[in-house]
Amino acid sequence: MGFSKLPFRLLSLIKFGITGFSGLLVDFSLTWLFKEELHVNKFLANAIGFSVAVMSNYFINRFWTFNAVEKQKVGRQLTAFIMVSVFGLLLNSGFLYLFSTVWGLDFYLAKIIAIILVFFWNFSANYFLVFKAAKQENE
Repeated sequence: MGFSKLPFRLLSLIKFGITGFSGLLVDFSLTWLFKEELHVNKFLANAIGFSVAVMSNYFINRFWTFNAVEKQKVGRQLTAFIMVSVFGLLLNSGFLYLFSTVWGLDFYLAKIIAIILVFFWNFSANYFLVFKAAKQENE
């Protein structure tokens, strides 16, 4: 079975994971650049990395993952994507606090678990809400 023969939802999940990994690279790279090389405050550097990663992920998901390119819906779609991303960040922080501070897990193990859990929230919210099941699986 070829890659393009996969069910749309599974193919979207795989593409979403690849896109998410690219966003992780963008986020970490820019955070490092601004914090370590440009000596920007670590929280501002983190916000820059996160923001650029969210924007790049939006466009990659819009055009590649979900192929949801209706021009008239960009503003609403982008706003919804940002809201889902920020909620995902809050969930991630909550899980990280719970697993590392409350339960005493190693910080990086807690971070990995939080990322995995929030990945499924982010995919589901984007698939069913932001990109509306990719316009009913591209009709």
